[in-house]
Amino acid sequence: MRVTVLGTGAMGAGVAGSLLREGHTVTVWNRSADKVAPLGEQGATVADDPGAAVADAEVVLLTLFDTDAVVDVLEASAGDAPTDAVWVQCSTIGVAGTETVVQLAAKYGITLVEAMMLGTKAPAEQGTLTMLAAGPADVLDRIDPVLDAIGAKTVRAGDQVGAGTALKLAANAWIASITAATGQSLAVAKSLGLDPALFLEAIDGSASDSAYAHTKGGSIIEGSFPAQFALDGLRKDIGLITDAARSTGVSTVLLDALGRVYADASAAGHGGDDIAAVGTAF
Repeated sequence: MRVTVLGTGAMGAGVAGSLLREGHTVTVWNRSADKVAPLGEQGATVADDPGAAVADAEVVLLTLFDTDAVVDVLEASAGDAPTDAVWVQCSTIGVAGTETVVQLAAKYGITLVEAMMLGTKAPAEQGTLTMLAAGPADVLDRIDPVLDAIGAKTVRAGDQVGAGTALKLAANAWIASITAATGQSLAVAKSLGLDPALFLEAIDGSASDSAYAHTKGGSIIEGSFPAQFALDGLRKDIGLITDAARSTGVSTVLLDALGRVYADASAAGHGGDDIAAVGTAF
C-alpha cells in the first residue's frame, strides 16, 4: 500500500523501516530533516512538508509526540490527502487529546481510526509491536496489511476511536509500574548487602516472573540506559493516565507516586534516557 508516516522519531522511524521491508511504498515527513534522511537512503520518499507527504497516500500514520503536534500536522495536511485515505492515529495523546483529534477529523471529513503502538524502539524496528486498534471494522480490515507489517499482533479494542487509547493508557500504567517496581526491588536488595542480580534470579521462572523485569533490571544493574522508550515520554504518559483515572473516579495513589519517582529520575538528568533509568531514583 501507499503509506505516509508523519513523524519519524524513534517509533515512527522504526515503523517506516518495517513498512519498507514488507514492500509498502512509503513516504515520510518529520520536522527535523536529519531524522528522515536515513529512511530516504532505505527507499522511502522524503517529503518537504506534511501536505506533500499525504498527497498520494492510501494510509496516513500519525506517529507524533503529543496532542499539539498531532493537531498541528493534521490541520496542515488534511486537505491535501485523497478523500478515501485512512488516517491512523498512533500517538499517545490521552483521552482529551483523542477527543480533539476526532473532532478535527469530523471537521475535515477524513476517515480516522487509531492503532496505538505497544512496544518500544526495537520492536518498532523489528515489526513486532502489538497494535491496539479501534474504529469501524471495515476500515480496520482495509489497513490490516499495514498493521501486519509493523506489528506481531493486533488487538481490536472497539469500534469507536478512543478505545485503543484507553487500552494503551492501561498498558502503559503497567509498564510504568513494573519498571519502577523492578528498580525498587533491586535497590532494596543492594541496600541490604546483596548482589541485586539475585532478585532477578529469585523470580526467574516463577509465577511472579516477567521478561520485562529482566530486560529493564539488567539495564538498572549495569547503569546503562540507551533509550528504547525515553523516560520523559513515559512521564508524559503517566500524566495522561492520571488525568484519565481522576476523571473517572479511579484512585491515583499509585499513579501519583509513579509520577514523583519518574520526575526525580528526570530531574537528575535522565529524561532522555531509557525508562529503566527510573531505578536511579531509588
